[in-house]
Amino acid sequence: MSRASRLLELLQLLRQYRYPVKGSQLAAKLGISLRTLYRDIKTLQGQGAVIEGEAGVGYLLKPGYILPPLMFSEEEIEAFVLGMRWVAKRGDRVLSQCRS
Repeated sequence: MSRASRLLELLQLLRQYRYPVKGSQLAAKLGISLRTLYRDIKTLQGQGAVIEGEAGVGYLLKPGYILPPLMFSEEEIEAFVLGMRWVAKRGDRVLSQCRS
């Protein structure tokens, strides 16, 4: 699993809890070491995720956190544009009229 995938999975795990969850539980669910979990928490906090807590106490993602916009490569953007043009020309009437 890539680091980016793991960070997204960690965010999803944290969303499931209403109360602080121990780092050891999170690390076990992700199949990583506690040290790696601490680094990942710090990374997410540095990117704007409001994760409260600390080692030995537990962690809690504040409700309402929304992922920042994703960045796409030039090739990915070209693929999206090509797909939208294809649907506009060949899709059914409803899909062809979608502009967003």
